[in-house]
Amino acid sequence: MFTHFNQIEKSVHYPQDRKLFIGLNPYAFLIIGIVFLGIMGAAWIQFLVYGLPKDPSLALLSITEVKVKGFPLWLILCHWVNFFFLMILIKSGLSILMDHPRLYWNKGCTPGSEWLKFTPLIVPKDKLWTAKDDARYISPIIGLPGYRHTVGIARGWHFIHVLFFVLNGIIFITLLFAGDQWQRITPSSWQIIPDAWAVFVHYATFNLPIEPDGFYHYNALQQISYFGVIFILGPLAMLSGVCMSPAIDNRFYWLPKLFGNRQGARSAHFLVMLAYVAFIIVHVTMVVITGFVRNMNHITLGTDNPADYTGLYIGSAIILFTIAFFVYAHWVSWKRPRWVQRTDAFINGNLWQFTINKLKPRAYLKKKDISPFFWPNGNLPISEKWKKLAENKFKDYKLKVGGLVENPVELSLDDIKNLGKEQNITMHHCVQGWTGVAEWGGLPIKVLVDLVKPHPSVTTVVFYSFGEGLYGGMYYDTITLDNCLKPASILAWEMNYELLSEVHGAPLRLRVENQLGYKMVKWIERIEFVETYKTIGKGYGGKNEDDEYFDLIANV
Repeated sequence: MFTHFNQIEKSVHYPQDRKLFIGLNPYAFLIIGIVFLGIMGAAWIQFLVYGLPKDPSLALLSITEVKVKGFPLWLILCHWVNFFFLMILIKSGLSILMDHPRLYWNKGCTPGSEWLKFTPLIVPKDKLWTAKDDARYISPIIGLPGYRHTVGIARGWHFIHVLFFVLNGIIFITLLFAGDQWQRITPSSWQIIPDAWAVFVHYATFNLPIEPDGFYHYNALQQISYFGVIFILGPLAMLSGVCMSPAIDNRFYWLPKLFGNRQGARSAHFLVMLAYVAFIIVHVTMVVITGFVRNMNHITLGTDNPADYTGLYIGSAIILFTIAFFVYAHWVSWKRPRWVQRTDAFINGNLWQFTINKLKPRAYLKKKDISPFFWPNGNLPISEKWKKLAENKFKDYKLKVGGLVENPVELSLDDIKNLGKEQNITMHHCVQGWTGVAEWGGLPIKVLVDLVKPHPSVTTVVFYSFGEGLYGGMYYDTITLDNCLKPASILAWEMNYELLSEVHGAPLRLRVENQLGYKMVKWIERIEFVETYKTIGKGYGGKNEDDEYFDLIANV
């Protein structure tokens, strides 16, 4: 499997340090402990002081007056389709998470402020430590596709399937309310809350309640759990995912505030995933211990037969198919990664291009929002030319701007500064997941466009860097001309009211606020206006797009 990796690639994808680590902030641990012990303690106190509450499931044993029973074919299909897509989203989501294995409630992402981390590493203060250095290994058993720096491929799998997951959910809810099946899921009285608590007390104190036949009735705890998974977790998953988009955050800035901020949305997205995992574990466990064969017939055949093993065979085959798909998907990820990238581009690239990519950023952050820490990222240039320029404080730097333009130019930093300055305080959204707020001062790209006068055929602007990509070779990326002309798109020479540091991209770096961070090229050497990105590099729109299978349109 690894023979096609060279030594550099092996060190990136298959590092020696592969230990699983979970580090929970003491305050988070305390809060979780209080909540868990509080709920369990309340159940045990009720049991020890007052005895077991009356089992409300006893009233559900009669099936003579059941109005809604069984599971129609559409519900069975939606159930298994949902299972398949949800497993893909969980595995690919875990792989994405490991590229920045820290979760925060603050938007600045200062190391040490995370409430949960999956790395034992402490960010060193005596050397350059980038966000890429911080990424962790994840086993292909629990991640799709697995290995360390695979966020481009993992995002591909995630976004290819998330639309189908949502579509399946819409079909399910539509058909649920088109018939009478909603009555099995939707509570009709507030009595369900004390009834669900009574059932929970039975489970929590290891006194299993009477289990009604799920073909005819759900007990109160089941009903409220299914309702929560469908009508709470599903919408939360979609909303928190949308709130991580730089295009959305910079246009509808009030939306991520529903979770506190963008990092709050990321943490909520993770917690929703944990809730799904917990539900699956408990759900499967209960299916097994309350009549495995009969329950499998319920959800595969729509029948209530405890002696027929057909449903068990069909359900087992679906699970085995899902496992086989993950083995195949892992193979595709490393042997045919362009398929993942192209399929994602076909589905989502086109969708984003004609929807959220058209949104224009709006300023909303203030000086007080500036982060005390801003993660460095990317390989610091090893170019001798850049090093000499840096030694002389970039006084000899010349930005070459050419390509399909009427007026190619070479501009010093002073020339650029004299053309005009725009200042913006914005949030940087890294593809790995971290964010940081900073002030940027620089030349509006529109001024540069007006100066060089690109030909009518130009659609794309290429920004070349003095730096290199993850596997070597000149780093570059492309931005569509229309995005370059959007508000807050600048060539920045200033960060937080000081000259841009070498670590963060001196002498110039790009800022286009509806895009993810990898599109915002640092250490800019030259700029070229072209008809299409397909003639540059390997033809995928950027160094990360060429080598790491990132998205061409980076709005999410």
